[in-house]
Amino acid sequence: MIIEFSQGKLVVTPFEIQCRLNVSKVVLTAMVDDIKCIAERLLIIADAGAVRWSIQLDNNQQFYETIEVLGIAPE
Repeated sequence: MIIEFSQGKLVVTPFEIQCRLNVSKVVLTAMVDDIKCIAERLLIIADAGAVRWSIQLDNNQQFYETIEVLGIAPE
């Protein structure tokens, strides 16, 4: 599934997420096991030990569509 938001696009599968940012065409990728989500702040956080990144989505719809595809529960 592709979810567009103000900073770029999310490409979401049940196994991974790719965050393709408009700025400098940066692509951030994380496996589903390394992702957590914070509903209160609409944050998707990837933490794979030495590599960490987070992105804040624009609205609840984007957030809940993302976590539904990923199959994870928000914190």
